[in-house]
Amino acid sequence: MFGPMAHSRARPNPADGKAPVRRAAAVVAVLFVVIGVLGFVPGVTNPVDDLRLAGHHSGAALFDTFQVSVLHNLVHLGFGVAGLVLSRTVTRARTYLVGGGAVYLVLWLYGVVMDADSGANFLPLNGADNWLHLGLGLGMIGLGLVTARRPG
Repeated sequence: MFGPMAHSRARPNPADGKAPVRRAAAVVAVLFVVIGVLGFVPGVTNPVDDLRLAGHHSGAALFDTFQVSVLHNLVHLGFGVAGLVLSRTVTRARTYLVGGGAVYLVLWLYGVVMDADSGANFLPLNGADNWLHLGLGLGMIGLGLVTARRPG
Protein backbone atom coordinates (compact mmCIF):
# COMPACT_ATOMS: atom_id res chain seq x y z
CA MET A 1 0.00 0.00 0.00
CA PHE A 2 2.82 2.46 0.79
CA GLY A 3 5.37 1.03 -1.62
CA PRO A 4 7.49 2.87 -4.20
CA MET A 5 4.48 4.64 -5.68
CA ALA A 6 3.75 6.59 -2.48
CA HIS A 7 7.38 7.67 -2.21
CA SER A 8 7.64 8.70 -5.84
CA ARG A 9 4.80 11.18 -5.35
CA ALA A 10 6.63 13.01 -2.58
CA ARG A 11 7.79 16.46 -3.53
CA PRO A 12 11.54 16.75 -3.94
CA ASN A 13 13.46 18.81 -1.41
CA PRO A 14 14.84 21.88 -3.25
CA ALA A 15 17.94 21.78 -1.01
CA ASP A 16 18.88 18.26 -2.17
CA GLY A 17 22.19 18.37 -3.94
CA LYS A 18 22.89 22.00 -3.02
CA ALA A 19 26.24 22.59 -1.33
CA PRO A 20 25.92 23.59 2.35
CA VAL A 21 27.73 26.88 1.73
CA ARG A 22 25.21 27.78 -0.97
CA ARG A 23 22.29 26.99 1.35
CA ALA A 24 23.88 29.00 4.17
CA ALA A 25 24.50 32.01 1.93
CA ALA A 26 20.93 31.88 0.61
CA VAL A 27 19.45 31.71 4.12
CA VAL A 28 21.57 34.64 5.31
CA ALA A 29 20.62 36.60 2.18
CA VAL A 30 16.89 35.97 2.70
CA LEU A 31 17.21 37.12 6.31
CA PHE A 32 18.82 40.38 5.15
CA VAL A 33 16.00 40.95 2.66
CA VAL A 34 13.38 40.29 5.34
CA ILE A 35 15.10 42.64 7.81
CA GLY A 36 15.41 45.30 5.12
CA VAL A 37 11.68 45.13 4.43
CA LEU A 38 10.75 45.03 8.12
CA GLY A 39 12.70 48.25 8.62
CA PHE A 40 9.89 50.04 6.75
CA VAL A 41 6.96 48.31 8.51
CA PRO A 42 5.08 50.32 11.15
CA GLY A 43 4.80 48.39 14.40
CA VAL A 44 8.00 46.48 13.70
CA THR A 45 9.95 49.72 13.32
CA ASN A 46 8.93 52.39 15.83
CA PRO A 47 8.24 55.20 15.52
CA VAL A 48 8.19 54.75 11.75
CA ASP A 49 7.38 58.47 11.37
CA ASP A 50 10.87 59.23 12.74
CA LEU A 51 12.54 57.21 9.96
CA ARG A 52 14.96 59.53 8.14
CA LEU A 53 16.88 59.11 4.90
CA ALA A 54 20.21 58.80 6.71
CA GLY A 55 22.14 59.98 9.73
CA HIS A 56 22.00 59.70 13.48
CA HIS A 57 18.86 61.88 13.65
CA SER A 58 16.72 58.96 12.52
CA GLY A 59 14.67 58.09 15.58
CA ALA A 60 13.19 54.86 14.23
CA ALA A 61 14.21 51.54 15.76
CA LEU A 62 13.68 48.08 14.30
CA PHE A 63 12.15 45.85 16.99
CA ASP A 64 12.37 48.95 19.24
CA THR A 65 16.11 48.19 19.56
CA PHE A 66 18.17 48.69 16.40
CA GLN A 67 18.37 52.27 15.11
CA VAL A 68 17.59 52.36 11.38
CA SER A 69 17.19 54.80 8.53
CA VAL A 70 16.02 54.48 4.96
CA LEU A 71 19.67 54.10 3.89
CA HIS A 72 20.27 51.44 6.56
CA ASN A 73 17.23 49.46 5.36
CA LEU A 74 18.28 49.78 1.72
CA VAL A 75 21.77 48.50 2.61
CA HIS A 76 20.15 45.42 4.19
CA LEU A 77 17.99 44.88 1.11
CA GLY A 78 20.93 45.30 -1.26
CA PHE A 79 23.13 43.02 0.80
CA GLY A 80 20.39 40.38 0.75
CA VAL A 81 19.82 40.60 -3.00
CA ALA A 82 23.57 40.38 -3.60
CA GLY A 83 23.68 37.28 -1.40
CA LEU A 84 20.89 35.61 -3.36
CA VAL A 85 22.79 36.22 -6.60
CA LEU A 86 26.12 35.09 -5.14
CA SER A 87 24.62 31.96 -3.54
CA ARG A 88 24.31 30.38 -7.00
CA THR A 89 27.88 29.01 -6.92
CA VAL A 90 29.99 27.54 -4.14
CA THR A 91 32.89 29.96 -4.64
CA ARG A 92 30.72 33.06 -4.71
CA ALA A 93 28.59 31.87 -1.79
CA ARG A 94 31.73 31.41 0.31
CA THR A 95 32.98 34.83 -0.79
CA TYR A 96 29.64 36.39 0.19
CA LEU A 97 29.72 34.86 3.65
CA VAL A 98 33.41 35.45 4.43
CA GLY A 99 33.68 38.80 2.65
CA GLY A 100 30.33 40.01 3.98
CA GLY A 101 31.33 38.90 7.45
CA ALA A 102 34.53 40.92 7.13
CA VAL A 103 32.49 43.95 6.06
CA TYR A 104 30.31 43.57 9.16
CA LEU A 105 33.38 43.33 11.39
CA VAL A 106 34.66 46.58 9.88
CA LEU A 107 31.21 48.11 10.44
CA TRP A 108 31.31 46.91 14.06
CA LEU A 109 34.72 48.49 14.57
CA TYR A 110 33.50 51.71 12.92
CA GLY A 111 30.49 51.79 15.24
CA VAL A 112 32.67 51.25 18.30
CA VAL A 113 35.17 54.04 17.56
CA MET A 114 32.78 56.57 15.99
CA ASP A 115 30.84 59.07 18.11
CA ALA A 116 27.17 58.03 17.78
CA ASP A 117 26.02 61.67 17.85
CA SER A 118 28.38 62.85 15.12
CA GLY A 119 27.67 63.40 11.45
CA ALA A 120 29.93 60.39 10.77
CA ASN A 121 27.10 58.18 12.05
CA PHE A 122 25.44 58.22 8.63
CA LEU A 123 23.74 54.80 8.70
CA PRO A 124 22.84 55.29 11.84
CA LEU A 125 24.30 52.89 14.41
CA ASN A 126 23.69 52.42 18.13
CA GLY A 127 25.11 50.04 20.74
CA ALA A 128 22.66 47.28 19.83
CA ASP A 129 23.61 47.61 16.15
CA ASN A 130 27.28 47.32 17.08
CA TRP A 131 26.78 44.07 18.99
CA LEU A 132 24.64 42.71 16.18
CA HIS A 133 27.31 43.59 13.60
CA LEU A 134 29.97 41.81 15.66
CA GLY A 135 27.79 38.69 15.84
CA LEU A 136 26.92 38.86 12.14
CA GLY A 137 30.54 39.30 11.16
CA LEU A 138 31.79 36.36 13.21
CA GLY A 139 28.78 34.20 12.32
CA MET A 140 29.01 34.82 8.58
CA ILE A 141 32.76 34.17 8.49
CA GLY A 142 32.25 31.00 10.54
CA LEU A 143 29.47 29.81 8.23
CA GLY A 144 31.56 30.56 5.17
CA LEU A 145 34.54 28.60 6.49
CA VAL A 146 32.71 25.65 8.08
CA THR A 147 30.15 25.01 5.33
CA ALA A 148 32.68 25.31 2.52
CA ARG A 149 34.96 22.62 3.96
CA ARG A 150 35.26 19.50 1.93
CA PRO A 151 34.38 16.30 3.78
CA GLY A 152 37.09 13.85 4.53
